[in-house]
Amino acid sequence: MRPMKQAYSAAAEKGYTSGYQRGLRDGACESLLRLIKPATPVKHDVRVLYIPQGFEAIDQGIIEALRLSVRELYVADAKQMAEQASLLRPDWMVVLNGLHVFPEDHLEQVDAVRALGVRTAVWFADDPYATEDTVRIVPRYDVVLTHELSTIALYRNLGCPNVHYMPLAVHQGWFKPMRVEQKYCSDICFIGQAFWNRVEMLDAIAPYLAGRRIFIAGGLWDRMQNFSRLKSSIHMGWLPVEESIRYYNGAKIVINLHRMTAAGADNKNTLNLPGRSINPRTYEIAACGTLQLTDLREDLPLYYTPGSEIETFTNAAELQSKLDYYLNHEDDRRAVALRGLRRTMKDHTFQARVQQLAEALNW
Repeated sequence: MRPMKQAYSAAAEKGYTSGYQRGLRDGACESLLRLIKPATPVKHDVRVLYIPQGFEAIDQGIIEALRLSVRELYVADAKQMAEQASLLRPDWMVVLNGLHVFPEDHLEQVDAVRALGVRTAVWFADDPYATEDTVRIVPRYDVVLTHELSTIALYRNLGCPNVHYMPLAVHQGWFKPMRVEQKYCSDICFIGQAFWNRVEMLDAIAPYLAGRRIFIAGGLWDRMQNFSRLKSSIHMGWLPVEESIRYYNGAKIVINLHRMTAAGADNKNTLNLPGRSINPRTYEIAACGTLQLTDLREDLPLYYTPGSEIETFTNAAELQSKLDYYLNHEDDRRAVALRGLRRTMKDHTFQARVQQLAEALNW
């Protein structure tokens, strides 16, 4: 009976320690958020028609921020943008991305809206992965906004005089610290499509991952050489946003590895522009109060201080080393995550970003 009692005692102690650490994290996040006072939105005297892309978290974050920031806001489907603009006569039509789900006559509709005297802006959220399509779109808009540094010169060289660098942000009403059930808890989490660079990175550290509680979600992960070894921890296919938020909250560390930019089956970046800017997931993970390990993009230091508010890696060996360090140093892990949470809620919400948008568009 003694070995059984020892095993029970060890399991109980592990459970207590884990629960204690989760409680510290949850309490610290709650206290921090109470101290952050959101800025009072500046109301601009404009009427805006917003056309969503279908990126749920981004669209809803922008819509809610615009409602607080403009005199009147209307939201319309891309199929009816010209019809709605004719009916509503807004001052501006703001289009998110203008790709994928947009109708074939999208650009003709934009022309019709501009003919009404309505100013138009497109805000790209997929750069530089779809430049084969975006280069056809930009000349038809009055203002071009992009979150990607590498595409700014491209669009200006196409004759677009009003091109602005406009990073994305987080929907703080959705992505935030929360207590979650045990089933959402993991040591290491990665959520995203299995682009080849991601496959290669996780394959390289698969022996390390196999010995820990991990959660991986997304399509095409059966591309991995070590898929069978990690299969029990992989959710194949799309994960609803609300579930992603819970898994981010339940993880000790979330890996953020940007997709490759090279043209090919996964991209339409025929000009092979580099990826210099961070993705929306950077803000979303940080907003959940979880430590994030991300590959380094050029503009990351503009938004987070590496080593203080976020952690970075450049190769598989460094990723594994930092995973191991932070899994074994709870206080350091929590401190970096809390500083990242504070920075996000202070500077990188859509409410803050829409104020930058208003300045760019002279509202």
